Amino acid sequence: MTLALGSPAGRRALAASVVGSGMAFLDSTIVTVAAPQIANDLGGGFAGMQWVLDGYLLTLGALVLVGGALGDLLGKRRVFILGTVGFALASVACGLSPTIAALVVARMLQGVFAALLVPTSLALLNSEFAGADRGKAIGAWSGLSGVFTALGPFVGGGLVDAFPAGWRVAFLINLPLAAVAVWLARSAVPDSPGTRTPASLISQLDLLGAGLATIGLGLVVGPLIEAQRLGGLTWILVGSGVLLLAGFIALEARRGHTGQPPPMVPLSLFRIRSFSVANLVTFVVYGALSAATFLVTIYVQIVMGYSAVAAGAAGLPITVILALLSSRVGGLVSRWGPRWFLTAGPLVMAVGLALLSLIGPGDSYFTTLLPAMLVFAFGLVLVVAPVTTAALLEVTPDQSGTASGVNNAVARVAGLIAIAVLPAAAGIAASGDGLASGFRTAQLISAGLCAVGALIAAFGFETRESAPRH
Repeated sequence: MTLALGSPAGRRALAASVVGSGMAFLDSTIVTVAAPQIANDLGGGFAGMQWVLDGYLLTLGALVLVGGALGDLLGKRRVFILGTVGFALASVACGLSPTIAALVVARMLQGVFAALLVPTSLALLNSEFAGADRGKAIGAWSGLSGVFTALGPFVGGGLVDAFPAGWRVAFLINLPLAAVAVWLARSAVPDSPGTRTPASLISQLDLLGAGLATIGLGLVVGPLIEAQRLGGLTWILVGSGVLLLAGFIALEARRGHTGQPPPMVPLSLFRIRSFSVANLVTFVVYGALSAATFLVTIYVQIVMGYSAVAAGAAGLPITVILALLSSRVGGLVSRWGPRWFLTAGPLVMAVGLALLSLIGPGDSYFTTLLPAMLVFAFGLVLVVAPVTTAALLEVTPDQSGTASGVNNAVARVAGLIAIAVLPAAAGIAASGDGLASGFRTAQLISAGLCAVGALIAAFGFETRESAPRH
């Protein structure tokens, strides 16, 4: 039995999904604006800032696939609540961390529980709503989750400036949000049993695949962050990581045939054209988005002299535009399909990033940064709901948790890799040297990635793919 979006239960279910996932998205962007203060308090320099972001993205990106599968097996509401509670407890550990190493470990724990929370928050909507309500609910989820993401720098900046160790307080605000999300989920979302069989749960999960993915990604990303210190050893470790990731793909292909245990990433999903294209677009565009926004937030504080709250407020145009337009765009995708949204959106984002590359010390916010942010925001609003809808376009409801997990993993892994690689590619050292000169190059690289995403969408989607599966 499905929920009606206009009913009280439907609104509470949507609110639970948005608050839960929004908590994770809010936290990830709060950390970006708080990173300079964290580095000042705990040390670690620019590399420490990268680790605080990438430690979280590493476990989230690698394990979100397991989280989606667990939602299908054990019931989406149950796993959603477990992830929400665990994320809140890990947030407390972050807020109390005495060293940069302890903080990175706590952030990795946050990523583990976010891997349960994020995919099931979307899968709840895909399974509990039908027809036009599903498209509207996904659009609202994408937009409002994007609002949480965009609010992160502003909220985080306010807390950083208001308290001597404001970054610690920024982690603790997750506690009331988690309580609200759990209450809403328990009151509105049916507790479905999931598809678990009588066999042991471990036999139904691809734990070896999860291990290969996590270690492989860690060996690719970690040495790239620490390349200045590791020297020639960097590429040996990166090569080892690539081999492990290749082993992961081979394992998934074999388990896709034998089925014991089922693969973490069913490669059969990639035979669905819309799913494959949506994930390619997600990889290049979200990689560009993650690296570009990370560097903008750091750049305006360290180079342009913005306070933390001013750096956060600089992104408010993105918040406003996502809040006003995302749900409407989500509804239009239900009728027109994702192709032209995902062609136009990344192109507009590329223009915005090119404009961002021109900002510098002494520039007026209203004549340089604001116009660039507005252009970027209009492009982003054409991407967030359509790319999520496209990823689930032809996926059956019983695979929605797994498919959502794959799409979330692609987005997080893209950000993980881009944050590690793009600063070095632009000439920004682990110590932070070269930030002023490398910023422009980094933004232009990000703009180029968005343009590639637009080409993939234009030539990848078929015209007949005009509406989500109901």
